[in-house]
Amino acid sequence: MFGSKKIKRNPDLDSLVGSNTRLCGDVHFSGGLHIDGVVKGNVIAEGEDSMVTTSERGRVEGNVHVHNIVLNGEVIGDVYALNHIELASNARVNGNVYYNLIEMAVGAEVNGSLVHYDNRQDSSSGQSKPLPPAKKDTKIDDSLPKANVK
Repeated sequence: MFGSKKIKRNPDLDSLVGSNTRLCGDVHFSGGLHIDGVVKGNVIAEGEDSMVTTSERGRVEGNVHVHNIVLNGEVIGDVYALNHIELASNARVNGNVYYNLIEMAVGAEVNGSLVHYDNRQDSSSGQSKPLPPAKKDTKIDDSLPKANVK
């Protein structure tokens, strides 16, 4: 009604990190990724319609680079949302959030900076503006409780 852009809320779920799963290393994906478990590494989307969702039990210990994200869990690292980020009431980000559009529910927490990023094209060059570079030295805290894998 008010804008011409439509936010795709429920893309096809292509990948799932289950609640009893712990992945160590970077995750590259396209489409939809849902995280109920723990990812110790960066989460990197490789498609324009990519979307990450996390449950209240989901945790990422690394940077997240995606077009759309609905976060209800925890990210220990920076979040780069090229299009849209929704921080639900249980969302916890210990790092900076780079966003174009943001929704933040009561109870969501960001321990870092909120940095607006306008992903519209630069009028002089016709190119999209690049996002700030990701931190290479994201520290992972091994003292956190580990998922019980059977």
